[in-house]
Amino acid sequence: MTQTRAFGWRPLLLGFAVMAVWGSNFTVIKLALGTLPPLLFATLRFTFALLPLVFFLPRPQVPWRNLAAYGLFIGLGQFGLLFLAINGHIAAGLASLVVQCQVFFTIALSMWIGGERLLKIQWLALACAVTGIANIALHGDTSTTPLGLALVLAAAACWAGGNIVQRRSGATNMLAYVVWASLFSVPPLLALSLIVEGPAAIIHGLRAATPMVWAAVLWQSVGNTMFGYGAWGWLLGRYPTSTVAPLSLLVPVFGMGFAAWILHEPLPGWKLAAAGLVLGGLCINIFGQRLAARRAL
Repeated sequence: MTQTRAFGWRPLLLGFAVMAVWGSNFTVIKLALGTLPPLLFATLRFTFALLPLVFFLPRPQVPWRNLAAYGLFIGLGQFGLLFLAINGHIAAGLASLVVQCQVFFTIALSMWIGGERLLKIQWLALACAVTGIANIALHGDTSTTPLGLALVLAAAACWAGGNIVQRRSGATNMLAYVVWASLFSVPPLLALSLIVEGPAAIIHGLRAATPMVWAAVLWQSVGNTMFGYGAWGWLLGRYPTSTVAPLSLLVPVFGMGFAAWILHEPLPGWKLAAAGLVLGGLCINIFGQRLAARRAL
């Protein structure tokens, strides 16, 4: 049961660390894609997320079909498409922003499957986010193409599908859930890598991989999965979701910040405006619902 203990500076710093790791993920992906083909990179990410933890973490008591659905949505769908998009079709910083639209896809799926209704404040949030995405589409260039934007939006939709599957599972240990679901992420990613990228490209990528590239792979699996999901689950298990969840708004902030710092991605006015609109929509969705609930009391 989530406890209502005080959210002090130590858990806050831990939350910031998780957001920094998850935000830096997009820059790390871009750096490694200069050597590894995208689908091979995704395969390695989930292979090392699976091994060796699968031998130490008990299997979540959920149906195999649930784990399979989550593994396909998140592994093949979200990350497979995201890696393809960042591989020359969209700037890493913008990818970290656009993929957050998973929030609105999750709401849409909840409405479709569970009959949930969209609140008036959520319509405003959606309008802000859509305006921000439209701004990105209008200002696309060689670093951000319509294909890249479409791929990241599709990745966000798959992430939303994974959210619905995970919610229905009732799993409480997210780290164990993600690790075991990776059993169903690796085979289709590897098969597609063999078919689309080919054995020659796979062998060349593995041979050309430097220690920095392997560090990027470990950053994906150890940093994002083991540390990220482990620490996030720990925070959610001890503090109210309403206190912890808003920290996720920092992911695109760190994402765009790291991309500007390390990849030297420019931050023109239109990009900052788009970020403000999308983040504004996410803020309205989170805090607007609370305000509406308080007024209803």
